[in-house]
Amino acid sequence: MQIAVIDLGIGNLRSVEQALNAVAPNSNVLVTSDAETIDQADRVVMPGQGAVGTWFNALSERGLEQAVRNSLDSKPMLGICVGMQALFDHCEEDGGVDGLELFAGEVRHFSNFHQQGATASRLKIPQMGWNQVSQRQDHALWQGIDDQSHFYFVHSFCANLKLNAEQDCVYGEADYGHPFIAAVGRDNVFAVQFHPEKSHNDGLQLLKNFTQWNGE
Repeated sequence: MQIAVIDLGIGNLRSVEQALNAVAPNSNVLVTSDAETIDQADRVVMPGQGAVGTWFNALSERGLEQAVRNSLDSKPMLGICVGMQALFDHCEEDGGVDGLELFAGEVRHFSNFHQQGATASRLKIPQMGWNQVSQRQDHALWQGIDDQSHFYFVHSFCANLKLNAEQDCVYGEADYGHPFIAAVGRDNVFAVQFHPEKSHNDGLQLLKNFTQWNGE
């Protein structure tokens, strides 16, 4: 089995690679910016860190948008952090960036939601550290992971669905001054705001589940 980790020069690529090698030692894990390699892979991981505008610029400069869209349509695919945010309609970061529009929602800065007062003053932005994830519904990638388990987050922006959007794509939710999407999925795609490669045993279990998931 070949697993492609999309290399946009952003994010913990080597940490993701090492974690995948640990949970799937018989797989061929390739960190790559080659569209043909991504197209030929059995599974694709789309990580990201930093600003979403930089992420999309790198996607365009490396000629990988079509390969990403092909993967979204055809094989098990895992988005991580900015790789999850990119799947929504729009992100307000960097003056506003249109996303890949797989999920009907917007990625907004935490400050848009935090209320003024003592509680808000304790919530530093970015959120950096461990937070509980509530599993909104069953999914193959939650297998062997307890509800309310802790995962490691690093982000200033968070995703929320449009008010009239169907909620059945939300698989995990966390709270940092207000609820936000921690895991989202549809068909062969699953994506998380947290970093499974930094989340110890539960994160490794999620990655292992991904390597065994057939996308259904």
